[in-house]
Amino acid sequence: MNKDVQEAVSFVKQVKDELPPANQLETAIAGPTLCLVPMVKEAGKSPLKIMAENCYYKDEGAYTGETSPYALYQAGIHHVILGHSERRTYFNESDDMINKKVKAALKNGLCPIVCCDDTMGRRVTGKKVHWVVSRILADVHGLTDDEICHVTIAYEPSWAIGTGESADPDQAAEGCYLIRQTISDMYGDNVANDVRILYGGSVTTANINALMEKQDIDGVLVGAASLNPATFLQLVHH
Repeated sequence: MNKDVQEAVSFVKQVKDELPPANQLETAIAGPTLCLVPMVKEAGKSPLKIMAENCYYKDEGAYTGETSPYALYQAGIHHVILGHSERRTYFNESDDMINKKVKAALKNGLCPIVCCDDTMGRRVTGKKVHWVVSRILADVHGLTDDEICHVTIAYEPSWAIGTGESADPDQAAEGCYLIRQTISDMYGDNVANDVRILYGGSVTTANINALMEKQDIDGVLVGAASLNPATFLQLVHH
């Protein structure tokens, strides 16, 4: 919930022509709902994609104050963040609700970015021990192989969100690896390799290079460090 409409549009204007081609790097900004339509208009045909920060699991109806996934798609939005730690903490969103939102987003042509923290569990199959991310099991429950390939998962350890204390690259990579293993357990290795996994949690210009060198980290979900256009571009061109 940062920036008014004018500030958000100005941000897009400052960065949209300074980005790598979309086939080299996918770059997106999530804005408050009020700002999305003018942000999409300003982004135009540039490589920059505009995302929503949240949506509801119904297309329409008596759900005052919520945002329709159908309406987002019609407005030119193609990605939505779901299950962010702040939504879970401040608004008591459950895994069941997030699962409904994921399915509603996919039904309406939106690609969900599903956030999960470091709630881990262990499952023993025969003599083999599998570490699983229980939250992921719940959030993507019931998705088909094709649907899960349109989902991006963001690993954001709760202790690193907004604290300035990022996980070190090895910790971040381990979390992303465990998520990929969980997806592999559910859908197989081929599907797991197609699912993109991001790291989020106090990402800065100082640590992004070390994070992106890790095999299982496909990208980053950046918070405070992305609010300044110059810093945002530094992160993009790391």
